[in-house]
Amino acid sequence: MIKIVKKLILAAVFMGSVCTAQAAELSEIKNYKEYSPTFSSAGQPSDEQLELLKDEGFERVVYIAFSNSKGAITNEDELVKELGMDYVQVPVVWDTPLKSDFYAFAGSMKHEPEKKTLLHCQANYRASAFAFLYRVLYQDVPAAEAREDMLSVWEPDGAWEALILEILEENGIEISWKAQD
Repeated sequence: MIKIVKKLILAAVFMGSVCTAQAAELSEIKNYKEYSPTFSSAGQPSDEQLELLKDEGFERVVYIAFSNSKGAITNEDELVKELGMDYVQVPVVWDTPLKSDFYAFAGSMKHEPEKKTLLHCQANYRASAFAFLYRVLYQDVPAAEAREDMLSVWEPDGAWEALILEILEENGIEISWKAQD
């Protein structure tokens, strides 16, 4: 009887370790940021982390970099589709992000906004900027709150700052960008 109890205890400890390890792995994706139960952004996940995303209930992966970017998974589209998730790619040039890039991403999100989605690029810089804009424009998140989330990953400048401010302005959103620094 004691041997059976010991085996059950060991099994329970092992299962608890596995569950904890799986939960920790999601946060191990580079710059992983969860904004809501259905929307997160991150840097490039590994093959194994794509599987973990599926296990965690993600239904869509949106990739906003090029498939030949350093560290990219060249067959990510196939892997994601084989896992049963939707895959959207909007390649955004790092030095020259375009409004049309953002609106292409936003269009894919607005099509089925309830789908649990990971938005990612290589480091979560592009993705956190697009996440900021999407949350402010389409999810009614206060700009200051969404900006703080973005700043926890990086601080856009140059072309990225200009893009963000232009899109906010054309949508009637005023923000004191520098005053919040």
